[in-house]
Amino acid sequence: MSALLSSAPLRNPAPVLRFAPSPTGLIHVGNARTALLNALIARRAGGTFILRFDDTDAARSRAEYADAIAADLAWLGIAPDVTVRQSDRIADYAAAAERLKAMGRLYPAYETEEELDLKRGLQRARGLPPVYDRAALALLPEDRTRLEAEGRRPHWRFRLDHRVVAWDDGVRGPQQVDTATLSDPVLVRADGSFLYTLPSVVDDLALGVTQVIRGEDHVTNTAVQIEIFEALGGPVPGFAHHNLLTLPSGEGLSKRLGHLSLSALREAGQEALAVAALSVLVGTSHAVEPVDSLDALAAMVDLSAISRAPARFDPADLDALTARTLHLMPFAAAAARLQAAGIESEEAFWLAVRANLARFEDAQGWWEIVATPQAGVIADADRAFLSEAAGLLPAEPWDGGTWKTWTAGVKAATGRSGRGLFHPLRLALTGRETGPELAALLPLMGRARAEGRLKGAVA
Repeated sequence: MSALLSSAPLRNPAPVLRFAPSPTGLIHVGNARTALLNALIARRAGGTFILRFDDTDAARSRAEYADAIAADLAWLGIAPDVTVRQSDRIADYAAAAERLKAMGRLYPAYETEEELDLKRGLQRARGLPPVYDRAALALLPEDRTRLEAEGRRPHWRFRLDHRVVAWDDGVRGPQQVDTATLSDPVLVRADGSFLYTLPSVVDDLALGVTQVIRGEDHVTNTAVQIEIFEALGGPVPGFAHHNLLTLPSGEGLSKRLGHLSLSALREAGQEALAVAALSVLVGTSHAVEPVDSLDALAAMVDLSAISRAPARFDPADLDALTARTLHLMPFAAAAARLQAAGIESEEAFWLAVRANLARFEDAQGWWEIVATPQAGVIADADRAFLSEAAGLLPAEPWDGGTWKTWTAGVKAATGRSGRGLFHPLRLALTGRETGPELAALLPLMGRARAEGRLKGAVA
């Protein structure tokens, strides 16, 4: 009867989690989902969040993509506590491989890809699963000598235990895989380079990773990795495999095709907190809603609440969530960004305009309206009315009650009310049909500017 093996639960009061992208393209919102879940759980528990670049594929990895990934994480507000690169750790993987060879767990195999394809085809034709038959284990030393004399170089396979490996998945619940149903995985290519599996395990052990949160496309790797963890004598981390994000059409996201890349969303003016909230909360039992901080979002993370079905990430939902995020944003979170945009404003300005912003950059237009010379819009039929309204402007200082006092006086003096009263005033003062409450904008403009615009001047 096969032995049951379990991955260790997360017990460390200060957990260590990691995000391990390959720098072969721009990361998208699906990658952000993984990064955020790891970073937010580490943040909430006072743990460590590691960025590990899986860059052993020298032909496809690019420094500019690594820089872009780091910039994207910083934009999201989840800059890592530690950054490592697998390309700096090749000697560690070679040492681990030698250990596994000495233990008899890593063995040489000499089949070409064409020969393996032929074997798999014959197995399928017989109704059998295309699992590697371990023919290489039967090779004698003289067989290996002969093959290498022919110019063949071995790839190296990890000998699985052929037992049932079980783990309690943080998203999917109890899982088990009988590794007798799997091919012994290739860990080292014939050219000596390493495939993903061995470096990942070696790094998780070396870095003390306590929990691995990743996409469900990695579920099939887990049983194999657990066996490698145990063969190397280290603790097995907890595992959690979340559902994947898709386009509204249901199509999967692709780095290669540039689907919903974080850099593109940033350039489009989407709010980082909105991207984070939608990436984390869509496809869970929690309602997607705006948050005012990553700490608030971290408090909502519940791996057990993640659906097993793929989750659709709709850019239209992101547009609405970006606006709602701005509407809730406190001045403290906006102040530095306003200053960087050349807006020397106080809190009163931000509180006046934030509810009317679709993008943060829209604040610039409202700042120009209240703080720089502008021409209002005045219809000929309203000129006399607006001139009379200008004469009724009260003396400063002005506050939030000035608008109500002034318009009540204008109404009494002119007999206008409703749209006939308020619409011409808004057009003359702001040049726009709609916008923030004028009760909040008027004190920001000041009396001289308001009077000038009401009289048709650029003020």
